[in-house]
Amino acid sequence: MSFPEIRPRRLRQSSAVRNLVRETSLEARQLVLPMFVREGISEAVPISSMPGVSQHSLDSLRRAAVDAAEAGVGGVMLFGVPAVRDAIGSGADDPDGILNVATTALYEEVGDALVVQTDLCLDEFTDHGHCGVVRPSTGSGAEPEIDNDATLERYVAMALAQARAGSHLLGLSGMMDGQVAAIRRGLDAEGFTGTLLLGYAAKYASAFYGPFREAVDSQLQGDRRTYQLDPGNRREGVREALIDEAEGADIVMVKPAMGFLDVLREVRDAVHIPVWAYQISGEYAMIEAASANGWIDRRAAVMESLLSIRRAGADAILTYWATEAAGWLRPR
Repeated sequence: MSFPEIRPRRLRQSSAVRNLVRETSLEARQLVLPMFVREGISEAVPISSMPGVSQHSLDSLRRAAVDAAEAGVGGVMLFGVPAVRDAIGSGADDPDGILNVATTALYEEVGDALVVQTDLCLDEFTDHGHCGVVRPSTGSGAEPEIDNDATLERYVAMALAQARAGSHLLGLSGMMDGQVAAIRRGLDAEGFTGTLLLGYAAKYASAFYGPFREAVDSQLQGDRRTYQLDPGNRREGVREALIDEAEGADIVMVKPAMGFLDVLREVRDAVHIPVWAYQISGEYAMIEAASANGWIDRRAAVMESLLSIRRAGADAILTYWATEAAGWLRPR
């Protein structure tokens, strides 16, 4: 008896079937909203290169955080924009500095509804725009050198200030060697054993950070290639994530997201702790610009981009669309 040839086929699926068999899902709780708070302003100031995103005053920050909580967003990540900067970023660990004041304000406003998170890096607070304490360059035209050990001391002071202000989770974004271990020791010694650490383990020296520079009024001259990862290095990103896990990170980060989905997948497979990804300012700006010109469907592109990051392995995503996307995900 002969049988007809059996060929694999893909059946046309109804929306109900598609939902039932979907391999990857996206939920509002998996989204984290990055927010900028600027010292000395009384109302929100739009960021021209990031349509729909603003530098917040304390009042507008509170309102935006409440909106995020009501939408079901999982957390907010705060970045401070101080009025005065200096060589060592003194405002970073000042209890009255803008980031720490804003942290307390949000902890009191929405701390029971979502995770209040803070960026732990000196770049927003230094007059040279680098992520650490710099020492004079040794050669003509050479880039400034980062003093790793001196920077770790500043990071520990900053961590303690943020924990005292009420931050649930510290985002260690400076890419200094040993930062996770140093900060964990410093926090534990002062009794902040429950403060979580997000290690920006695989943070690449990307061209897509441009709009962020405007958002934080960056003073950077030059680049950060001496301490951020080379975009050509996949294995190095995985190795850095394993190091951060070993040093005591509770979560590790891959940043940027969309250009490094291969790294994200490998990091997810390598570590035993949650892995997050940051959909950065340039990724946001590209989709906004293309949709503003009518070249793509904005909502569909936003949701597809987020789903691709989840599919690659991210347990949560930092995205400037967090509140809006959470609204789209809400059951109707």
